[in-house]
Amino acid sequence: MRFLQHDGALKRIFSIWLCALWATSVLAAGADTVEQKIQVALQSKLPKLSVQSVRPSALPGLYEVVFDTNIIYVDATARYVLSGDLFDLETRQSLTETRMMALRADSLAQLDEQDMVIFAGKDPKHTVTVFTDISCGYCRKLHSEIQDYLDAGIRIRYLAFPRAGVASEAGKTAESVWCATDRNQAMTAAKSGEEIEQKSCDNPIVEQVALGQQFGIKGTPALVLENGRTLPGYVPAERLQQLLSQNQK
Repeated sequence: MRFLQHDGALKRIFSIWLCALWATSVLAAGADTVEQKIQVALQSKLPKLSVQSVRPSALPGLYEVVFDTNIIYVDATARYVLSGDLFDLETRQSLTETRMMALRADSLAQLDEQDMVIFAGKDPKHTVTVFTDISCGYCRKLHSEIQDYLDAGIRIRYLAFPRAGVASEAGKTAESVWCATDRNQAMTAAKSGEEIEQKSCDNPIVEQVALGQQFGIKGTPALVLENGRTLPGYVPAERLQQLLSQNQK
């Protein structure tokens, strides 16, 4: 009886394996390009990986695979994987970081500004997106100088990134800010250490934290320039204006 039970289980496992093999074969048969075959192979080997795009890299025989805002490199069979930066020694640039910047910029362009807390002067020349934690000392320092940024022609867009988590005190304060009738006033008050009215509502904080994590944000403030370049930590308005002007050249 035991043998028969094991035999039945083996048959079921074998049937499942055959079905999986058949499905992979069908997908592979419909994949005409190397890029499509790589995507099929990755879906088979790493089913939890949500592949956004596959394209040839600057290095012949190596393909760039984008998932979320991360990049890995694989060979044409997707058997071998490289994780790390691909450098061009002639230009002294990281091709990986250049591509990551473009991905970050594209992700930010898709966000709804109604989900942000925005401070802007009359004629802003630049926009900087800041992942912020209301309890963070350097976040408060940056905001205490918000007029300097506005005078320098820099528009500041805040996204919430409570480092201790959405359920932390900083996370709850962020929710109160995002749910306030006047977000700007609530943000300024909270970052000045004032008590603000506790409020709860549907808000984008969870999604903004997830986006920051995809960007590799670990500390606050974290600044993201228009071209997708990230600057960790506080940057004075004058220095930030210089960096933004250099990016335009």
